[in-house]
Amino acid sequence: MNTKALLGLLLISTLSCAQNIRVHDPVMIQQDGKYYLFCTGMGISVYSSTDRVNWVAEKPVFASAPTWAVETIPGFKGHIWAPDISFHSGLYYLYYSVSAFGKNTSCIGVATNKTLDSKSKAFQWNDHGKVIQSVPGRDLWNAIDPNLIVDDGQQPWLVFGSFWSGMKLVKLDKSLDKVAQPEEWYTLSKRARDFKVDDADPGDGAVEAPFIFHKNGFYYLFISFDFCCRGVKSNYKIMVGRSDKVQGPYVDQNGNRLDQGGGTLVLQGNASWPGLGHNSVYTFDGKDYLVFHAYDARDEGKPKLLIREIQWKDNWPFATLD
Repeated sequence: MNTKALLGLLLISTLSCAQNIRVHDPVMIQQDGKYYLFCTGMGISVYSSTDRVNWVAEKPVFASAPTWAVETIPGFKGHIWAPDISFHSGLYYLYYSVSAFGKNTSCIGVATNKTLDSKSKAFQWNDHGKVIQSVPGRDLWNAIDPNLIVDDGQQPWLVFGSFWSGMKLVKLDKSLDKVAQPEEWYTLSKRARDFKVDDADPGDGAVEAPFIFHKNGFYYLFISFDFCCRGVKSNYKIMVGRSDKVQGPYVDQNGNRLDQGGGTLVLQGNASWPGLGHNSVYTFDGKDYLVFHAYDARDEGKPKLLIREIQWKDNWPFATLD
């Protein structure tokens, strides 16, 4: 076998290893040369890797459903959605969503750990319980899909949301486990919602999964448009807008505000991956990466992990599936 053919087989093998990991809503962080991936699952699913290609399943964050969540969310049994992982002041902060599907009966909680190395004596997840709750009939927003962002002034904020009236930003207390007082809220992105839709219904403003990435003096708000969770019928796609302030307003490449329906396309699906989204963004070894799930048309539409390097043009991000 010639060298080119061998390299081709190795590349195919490498890609297939990454694509064979079945995940939803992935986030990632690096500690001591190892990468840790957190995603939706019973107790929050966890994987580790030394190369972002070959992944090893770790024990879930929670061995059993948090008591507060079971008591707060009717029908919740431990399947936790859309975590967010970050490191601040010597602790790893893991925000997570508990909810009933298709309803805004939802809460965002947070747990902390001194290390992500499960073999360390210091390894222990400490749950701090509820940070934010959305209540049907009271709130026209949904407390899921959290992402922590700390601005230039070291003020922490939490962005979150799914459907209803869009993506919300709330100022956090410096403790990172509760909303700051007095409260400060913003709407960062939303899409048109038919006023005839009942408040209890998610509606037709299909936007969710916000993630804010700070680079080149801008805050970039990544969001997912359209529909996930439908296998090969999913039409999820990744959009972006930017602002010079974390509070917004965020605008797309054409100057349209994201809180008025705007958004610039970053990446969309193809025949092999018809829908993709719920991304996170990281810089590793001087390169920026888009981490997301996509529905694999070659495997009955199952959600798989994909990682793609972000390219930049005129300070706007884009990526390709090739």
